[in-house]
Amino acid sequence: MKRKSSPPSKIRKEAIGQCCEVRIPGVCKGNPQTTILAHLNGAGMGMKCHDFQGAFCCDHCHNVLDGRVQSDYTPVMIKLFHLEAVIRTQQILFNEGLIKTPGSK
Repeated sequence: MKRKSSPPSKIRKEAIGQCCEVRIPGVCKGNPQTTILAHLNGAGMGMKCHDFQGAFCCDHCHNVLDGRVQSDYTPVMIKLFHLEAVIRTQQILFNEGLIKTPGSK
């Protein structure tokens, strides 16, 4: 976990201009100009999870993830959309060399 006020990382900068990976049906507008890195919740008050626990997310989907906008989906479904997006984002970041696994070049 890290502090919320840390400067933008390479991973957060990579989100700019990316396609939304959260893709909530009926919510996502697919505008890469609004994409940010949406961290998973659960790091604690005033804290964010590490950037590798985030997903590329457009502003419309991010508003649903953060509860600023209501949707027809249950909280469990919203969490599933986010978790699946984290996996897709991790693959993109791995392919770009921004996250590595032991033995990877």
